[in-house]
Amino acid sequence: MNSALKELLDLLDLEQIELDIFRGRSPEERFQRVFGGQVAAQALVAAGRTVPGDRMVHSLHAYFIRPGDPAVPIVYNVERVRDGRSFTTRRITAIQHGKAIFSMSASFHIEEQGVSHQAAQMPEAPAPETLPTFQERMRDVFGDEPGWRDLLSKPRPVDARYVNALPWEAAKDPSLVTPENRVWFRYDADLPDDPLLHIVLAAYASDFTLVDTVLLAHGLAWGSSAVSGASLDHAMWFHRPFRADDWLLYAQESPWSGAARGLARGQMFTPSGELVVSVVQECLIRVSPEPHPRVTKS
Repeated sequence: MNSALKELLDLLDLEQIELDIFRGRSPEERFQRVFGGQVAAQALVAAGRTVPGDRMVHSLHAYFIRPGDPAVPIVYNVERVRDGRSFTTRRITAIQHGKAIFSMSASFHIEEQGVSHQAAQMPEAPAPETLPTFQERMRDVFGDEPGWRDLLSKPRPVDARYVNALPWEAAKDPSLVTPENRVWFRYDADLPDDPLLHIVLAAYASDFTLVDTVLLAHGLAWGSSAVSGASLDHAMWFHRPFRADDWLLYAQESPWSGAARGLARGQMFTPSGELVVSVVQECLIRVSPEPHPRVTKS
């Protein structure tokens, strides 16, 4: 287990400061804003700690309200909306500087039997082990360029292998522009068997590449073309158990963009083709004549 994954697991171990009130922190490595996947994952941990162990989260719907400040802790207030015979509902609000920066509703369900089908088919993709790592691909793009060199030298908690072009590659080569984005990912360590942990880690990883999928459709990339952006809302549905320390193919597409917003959808499949997670996100995308500071999703 590398140091970045160890730190992430530590960040997900929230401090309980009162009944239904938890406190989380951000990595020591500071970015200009808190990574949205981190806030979503921590909020889901906070909700899960107020729910009986026989109920697993099956859906979440979240809004990113304000940019998170990585220099101060985040307080998570959990509201017990409903405790029914089959379903449990929680509303979570993340607070910094006395204001809400994020809100989430999450629903938990007991295990039940029912009719089953899967219409979605996993798209074709090379085996993840045959693909270069994200860092290797980025080094091919930027070489030893200052700014990127330091970022790429640090370990990442998620091992991501892109099947198609990176946004920076498509920005240089118009033939690579596409509204589709396929990424294999896994956490490269033997993780505990806690099902909620694997769901939380999938929620964390789900926010890395959805905005990139909108950029790919236009040949745009962070750090070039004066691009700025952020996640606006995020919804996930968890269909069946899976492990985040096994490979998952994250098949994404952007069906629409306009009015400074973009929509991206994603489906996560196991290597055997089982659909385990569905994701939808709307994001903010602005392109201005003057370059913005680079926004990174890592």
